[in-house]
Order: sequence, then C-alpha cells, then structure tokens
Amino acid sequence: MTHRLLIVEDEPNYRTVLRLMLADLDVIIEEAADGAAGLQKITALEDAGTPVDLVISDVNMPNVSGLELLRTLQARRHAPPVVIVTAYANVDDAVAAMQLGAIDYLTKPFDEARLKLTLQRALVVTDLLQENQRLHSDVRSRYDFQAILGSSPALSQALTTAAKLSGSEAPVLLQGESGTGKELFARAIHINSKRGRGPFIAVNCAAIPDALLEVELFGAEAGAYTGATKRRRGRVELARGGTLFLDEIGDLPLPLQAKLLRLVQEKTFQLLGGEKDEKADVRFVFATHRDLGQMVRAGTFREDLRFRVAVLPLVLPPLRERGDDVLSLANTVIARVCESMGKKPLPLLPRAQSALVRHRWPGNIRELNNVLERAVIMCDGTALDDIDLDLPTSVPPTEAPTPTAPMSSSSPSSTSSSFVLPEGGIMLEAVERDLVRQALERAAGNKSQAARLLGLTRATLRYRLDKYDLDRSPEKGTDSGD
Repeated sequence: MTHRLLIVEDEPNYRTVLRLMLADLDVIIEEAADGAAGLQKITALEDAGTPVDLVISDVNMPNVSGLELLRTLQARRHAPPVVIVTAYANVDDAVAAMQLGAIDYLTKPFDEARLKLTLQRALVVTDLLQENQRLHSDVRSRYDFQAILGSSPALSQALTTAAKLSGSEAPVLLQGESGTGKELFARAIHINSKRGRGPFIAVNCAAIPDALLEVELFGAEAGAYTGATKRRRGRVELARGGTLFLDEIGDLPLPLQAKLLRLVQEKTFQLLGGEKDEKADVRFVFATHRDLGQMVRAGTFREDLRFRVAVLPLVLPPLRERGDDVLSLANTVIARVCESMGKKPLPLLPRAQSALVRHRWPGNIRELNNVLERAVIMCDGTALDDIDLDLPTSVPPTEAPTPTAPMSSSSPSSTSSSFVLPEGGIMLEAVERDLVRQALERAAGNKSQAARLLGLTRATLRYRLDKYDLDRSPEKGTDSGD
C-alpha cells in the first residue's frame, strides 16, 4: 500500500537527504519548508482527496515551529501521525514532542536503518488509526438513526424523540414489546451522543443468573468469592466514558435494584468484596418489555428506581402499528439472506406482501427475520409468493369451529368462543377431518386457499391431509400454491 509522506524541514539539504534515504520505500513524498507551509500543504492535500498519512517535522523552524505544527494538528479531528526530528543534544524537545502526541522522534544526523524502521513502525500506526476510523464510520452509519428503516408516523415520532434524547446525559428508558428494536435504538442513541466514541456495553439482565449478575455489573475484588484469584472488572467499569445499556431491567432482583439505584443516582458503586467507592463515568440507557408501573404496584420493582431510570422515557411501536414498514423491512431482510446464501434477490409477490401486512407480528422484527429467513431457504423459485407464518409466537387457536356455523370466505374465525361443546361431547378428530375436507372442497382443491380458510399454514394443512388420508384427490400435485 502506497502512503503519502510529508517532510517539513527548513534546510533543503536535509530534505534531499531524507528523500534519497526513502527512495526505495513505497511512499509518495511531499515537502514543506516550515510549519506554516506544512499546514497549508496538509489542508490542500486533504481537500484534493489525497490526505497525508505521516508527517516528519523538524523542531526548530521559522514562522511555525515543529512543536507548534504538532499542537495544531492534534487539535484536528483526523490528524496524521507526526514523527519529530530534533538535534542530538536537544532531548528536551523530543520529550515535549512526545507529550504533545508525536508517535516517535529522530535525531540528527540520520541513521538510515533507524530512519526506515521508525517510519515503517509509524506507518503501521497510521494504518491502524485509519482502520479504526473506518470501522467507527461503518458502525456509525449502521446504527445512525437514518439506518433504522421505516417511514410510518409511529416510527418517525420515535426516531425524532430518540434523536433529541441522544444529546442529553440523563438516563433513557426504552419501552416496548420484545423484538421492537430496543437495543438498536440504544446503540443509535449512544453513537449520536457525545460519548459516541466511547464503549457501548450491553447487559441483558434476564439472561444472567441473579447470583452472578452483581459481579457482572460491578466486578469483584480478589478473594471476594471462591475462585476469585484476581480483581475482576465489571460492566460498569468497562463502559467508562461510554454508555451502559441494561436490557430487561424489570427482571432485576429487588436487592440488586437498591444497588442500581445508588449507581444511577450517585454515580458510585462498590466492587463485590470491596470497601471503597468507585466512580462511574457512564451514561445509562435502560430497556424493558414489562410495565414497570404495574410492577411497582405489585411490589416487585422499586418506585424510586423507576423514577430514576425513566427520566427520558421512549415507547417503541410494535411492528403491527407501523403499516407498510413491514414491506421495506422484509425486502431488506430478504436481500441480506439471499446475499449470504449466494442467491439472486427474491421479489415479494402481491400475495406474500398481503400476508406480511395482515399478520399481527407478536414477535415483531425478530419474528419477521425468522419468517423471511425460513422463506428464502425453502423457496425453490425466483420469487416469494406465499409466506409460511406458522411460528410458535403466531400459531392460530386450535379450537375447531362448530360444523354447523357458517365460515367466512375472507378470514377464519380466531375466537375460542365460536364453538360450544355439546353436552354429549364430540369426536374431535372426526370434526377436524370433516372441516379439512370441507375447506378443501370449498377451495376447489387449492391447498393454500384451504389453509387460509382454516387459519393454518400450508405445512400444517399438509400434515392433516396426510393424517386423515385426504390427499388422494385428482387435484393432487396441481395446486399452484404448493
């Protein structure tokens, strides 16, 4: 990889010596006669889209010295690393330069081997810094508010509110059903806050046993428990300078709620087995799918903690309230799954689109991901026509409607009160067999339509057809929905 190197040196002879020594390296060399010219050159190259990767600067120069140049560059957001050149006897300048942020220094007269080794090491640092900036940019674009797909009024309002909350240091409480994207919003709030370059540490309080959760959060001193041979850092300490995201705080046990209250209120905590208070430098974002007010009334959540965690509350809308957002999300998921499988993108045909929009999505975006990943895997054609929605979260009621009750041709009954068990009882399998037969006849043998009449998926209907030996009709194998 070719790098661009700027030599800032007021003595032309030294610039020539440096250029000759570096002739066999894969670098493009630029020159400047003093610090002021160096700054102008750096700015011009950045504007031209060819930024400087490394600066070699002398210390003593007219107009703007090397230390002043270094100080000015360090104030920039994306400054190139600087190697300082100093006279052999002036070690104080080298020390001052390192304190200002120089990554190394060279002494005059130059040793060619030392020069090349220093520059090679410096360019490795440059590559790492650039990669870090690229990764941060990728993360920022991935978790920016604009990256959260959807244009429904409910989502737009949530995004507008979240953008306002990101500018505050007050605790945020994200509320909503499971699968509505609470962690995605938490990351976006973090990335867009002044702590966005700090760590984002997430803890799922429901996924860690109560006995271990305190240590996970606060850490422990050596000897605090059996097997603790050294000090253990907790998530609060790991999140220093960034954001601590506590998901499912409704699952916190009451004793730990008291310690969390102190952490949020006073920004202090103690390690397990510790005796001194530690300062917490974190911003808090909390999330729960539970009704904390109801939990307070039931005595399972502290009221004072509820007030502290919900300074800035935000309710995320469920997918069923986001209208056609489900289709834009669906197309994104399908494209991602197809790419991972090496398939061409599969368009959603009208029947599949209609099924996705009508579905209630009790599992929200998580359920949508599961449904579409399965659909792409099972699809043998060039488009998604019918979508199988038979997930544990969305299985329709199993109660069979009364044989004498009329069935709607547009949508199956979904209420358990539509069938009254006769006093003499029934043979459930006989009723079910008869209903499957009726649905198949009414749908003229179209199994997809018959499945919709019964509130079943095609896979579930196939199982019942085989179970009751009903799939021997002449239409078998001609159903366009199979």
